[in-house]
Amino acid sequence: MTITDTHTHLYSESFEEDRREMINRALDANITRFFIPAIDSAYIEDMYALEKEFPENIFLMAGLHPTHVKENFREELDIVEKQLNEKKFYAVGETGVDLYWDKSTLKIQQEAFRYQIQLAKNHQLPIVIHCRDAFDEVFEVLEQEKGEDLFGIFHCFTGTHEQALKALSYNMKLGIGGVVTFKNGKIDRFLDQIPLSEIVLETDAPYLAPVPYRGKRNESLYILEVLNKVAEVYNATPEEIAAVTTRNSRDIFGI
Repeated sequence: MTITDTHTHLYSESFEEDRREMINRALDANITRFFIPAIDSAYIEDMYALEKEFPENIFLMAGLHPTHVKENFREELDIVEKQLNEKKFYAVGETGVDLYWDKSTLKIQQEAFRYQIQLAKNHQLPIVIHCRDAFDEVFEVLEQEKGEDLFGIFHCFTGTHEQALKALSYNMKLGIGGVVTFKNGKIDRFLDQIPLSEIVLETDAPYLAPVPYRGKRNESLYILEVLNKVAEVYNATPEEIAAVTTRNSRDIFGI
């Protein structure tokens, strides 16, 4: 059984004390594919170091996180573009819109999101979308950019059934993480109405730890809790869910 974590910040400062041990715990549990989203240029060296240490398991993205879209965002986007021109990446992201922390940057967040979609199209890569309190604003950009060359993952999906169907209409898979295990998470109520071929699994470690670790530091090993909950929702075995979601991740990332 191969399990894929399609979204995990393994370079996070939260793992400074035990990063190697934490990754090995996951590897020992057959979690062998880790897709690493970018935040901004400050983390590039740490991401490259991870890839060098675990070349068979670590797959990097290049991008600018919406909460890090500040006055210098064009310079940051220039760095993203330079990265994409210089080495192999598996997605552009995470990108999108986040209005939970700062509504005042909406316009430049959307500008940065649109620009990163263009980069992804130019490099024939998927995008990985971050959306918090901003479904309408994200869909506005996707509607303008939709086409066969637009595809990717709606990371950490927490919306309604209607919003899920809309996300799928833009060639997005749904990234399902710890929220599916929350009592008030709600997505478990309709998830089985979404074809299993349209979802991938993720942790978003070190954030959003699933039950029974909720409120603690998340790590990739805890994707097993997500896997088991999704198996329960779909009335399938964990092995079946692992196989299909890993296959889905291969369709998106090309590896």
